Amino acid sequence: MRPTVILPRSSWSQAMCFGLVLSIVACSPDAAGERAVVASNVLPAQQVAFWSALQSMCGDAFAGRTAASEPPDAVMAQERLVMHVRRCSADSILIPFHVGEDRSRTWVLTRTATGLRLKHDHRHEDGTADSVTMYGGDTMEAGDSTRQAFHADSLTAELIPVARTNVWTIEFEPGRMFAYVLRREGTDRYFRAEFDLSTPVGAPPPPWGSSDR
Repeated sequence: MRPTVILPRSSWSQAMCFGLVLSIVACSPDAAGERAVVASNVLPAQQVAFWSALQSMCGDAFAGRTAASEPPDAVMAQERLVMHVRRCSADSILIPFHVGEDRSRTWVLTRTATGLRLKHDHRHEDGTADSVTMYGGDTMEAGDSTRQAFHADSLTAELIPVARTNVWTIEFEPGRMFAYVLRREGTDRYFRAEFDLSTPVGAPPPPWGSSDR
């Protein structure tokens, strides 16, 4: 006959609470699922801080300029650049990137099970997807609270073979500067756009392909 084990009241309470937490996480309806997903997606502290800082800009738009380009990009250099942190959720941040009147580009940042991901959504003026779209990459290290690097993924290598060594970087100095950077390892390819975070500008029109355009 097995001896009866009587848990102290504090231990019994902790066990009950632990079981209740597991039940809530396992059985939460979709309406509460967002919190559960985020809780299970444990990111390095640096990436959590980076994500939170980006989300704090949600709704704001900022003007920028081409700070460097190799080879030179005459279009980017001459046009007004605007980034708009347009939509944010627990697991995604959409940042349309306007080049003059061209509203074809949106940076799509998402949280994954292993880190952060950056994709480039390219659309035509009628909203249809460009033949080269959703390329990008994932973080391979914890990075920094104000800087994350995204290494080209396999889809990028298929769509744009020469871009298989691309590394995109997003970095910022809160309240001062936001930079989008592309470098192609093993080549001279380099692009850097900088945006002034100190002075938000009026929100631009929705990007092409947006449901509320």
